[in-house]
Amino acid sequence: MSYKHHNITGEITKELLVAGESVRVSSISLANVEGTNECSVDLWIEKKLTGKFYYMKQVVIPANTSLSLDLSVDTAPGEWGLFIKLTKSASETPKVDVILN
Repeated sequence: MSYKHHNITGEITKELLVAGESVRVSSISLANVEGTNECSVDLWIEKKLTGKFYYMKQVVIPANTSLSLDLSVDTAPGEWGLFIKLTKSASETPKVDVILN
């Protein structure tokens, strides 16, 4: 099995998988590693000329908590990219570790 890892810090939108990378993903694990504050997460796929489709929108992950999802994303050429957006809920900077499998 091949895993992709991301350590994401800050209120940011990040492309986790680029369309055309030829990667298939069947699950994702999101861990809020910020020790005191929750974090709001958006996770979606996007394809040019087709649009944006959300797996989750403004889902709150409590501090020191993980969330796992089964999903199916294919980033073959002309297919979907996978994106994440973090939003802080308090004064602390959001920090989320992402593992794609």
